[in-house]
Amino acid sequence: MRGGLSLEPLDMVGVQIPHHFRCPISLELMRDPVTVSTGQTYDRSSIEPWIAAGNITCPVTRAPLLDSALIPNHTLRRLIQSWCVANRHSGVERIPTPKQPADPSRVRLLLSQAASTSASSSSANSAPRLSALRRLRTLARDSDKNRALIASLDARPVLLEVLFSDPRSESSELEHEALALLAMLQLAEPECASVASDPDRVAYLTGLLFHPCVEVRINAAALIEAAVAGVRSPELRARVSGAAGIFEGVVGLLQDCGGCPRALKAGARAAFALCLVKPTRHLAVAAGATAALVDRLADLERGDAERALATIELLCRVPAGCAALAGHALSAPLLVRMILKVSDRATEYAAGALLALCSASEQCRREAVAAGVVTQLLLLVQSDCTERAKRKAQFLLKLLRDSWPEDSIGNSDDYACSEVVVPF
Repeated sequence: MRGGLSLEPLDMVGVQIPHHFRCPISLELMRDPVTVSTGQTYDRSSIEPWIAAGNITCPVTRAPLLDSALIPNHTLRRLIQSWCVANRHSGVERIPTPKQPADPSRVRLLLSQAASTSASSSSANSAPRLSALRRLRTLARDSDKNRALIASLDARPVLLEVLFSDPRSESSELEHEALALLAMLQLAEPECASVASDPDRVAYLTGLLFHPCVEVRINAAALIEAAVAGVRSPELRARVSGAAGIFEGVVGLLQDCGGCPRALKAGARAAFALCLVKPTRHLAVAAGATAALVDRLADLERGDAERALATIELLCRVPAGCAALAGHALSAPLLVRMILKVSDRATEYAAGALLALCSASEQCRREAVAAGVVTQLLLLVQSDCTERAKRKAQFLLKLLRDSWPEDSIGNSDDYACSEVVVPF
């Protein structure tokens, strides 16, 4: 059906939904009909919240629910699909066959097989473990609910044990599958600490950032980001961000991904998490993070563009980082373009980076003005953007005052800049 169209729009175009195809709760065409213990059928998306809210009766019959089991009504679902096909001339799209939630007992069995230590290191004996991990990964891909179920059954300690069974040896397909599954789950702080506190584990993940397979590199970057962001200890964060080669690996992922959106996302997020650690930012600059982020900025989605701009502003707080940004021909024009384009936060970070850049380089001031920064900043101070962004814009306008185009000076009194100190 067209994007989950409700009953009313279909009725308006003359399509009458059979009564028994409607969910008794939502009154919409059912997409995943399931039957409860009373024999009544509902759409899964409607009955699950009802049960999750603690209700123990059937919404229609008011009879007690003997259990919370939801049995897929395949016969009704096929009838609904046939009806959709028969009415496709009216704009009704066929509903897809829904994927069923994972069975907890099956997940437990697969985790038990994956955790088996009886298998030797031979490929033949590790095949059952590899197969179990692949099945778990398939289930995790299907839905958030499946991922939550897998995590609730203590999968993460099992997967960490598989991944780091011998961190000093060369990685295998078994470890790669465990890594891919871990990258899909949210780690708890103790699990993040178990990674961040072990130099061998950190070195192992760093090595995977240079693996020939892009998928392995993406998952390694995701786990590194999770480990750094998931620990509160500044010492542990610094231990990870200071690992030899870690910034080179993340920068390489940004540079060599061929525009792969997942690689860009993983690289930008890992760079941001690592650069939040102040003592090691110079390592990011030395690895070429500044240029890599500027080069990829226009290719990132909104949330990751925010992180990239925040990272660029953080690196500007290092003199070498500011110099590297100033030396990139696209820095000033691109940062100007980011103002008021992506989001309020992105605007704040772009203004902060420009402020650092223009404070350090007269050439960058000229480039920014040529790119139209004055107009952008004047619009910014009148916008609903954050107060921090406006303060940075005011300070930057004052810094650029001598470089303003003549036709802007006449209106400048409306945007008088107070002595605002913006911390770097």
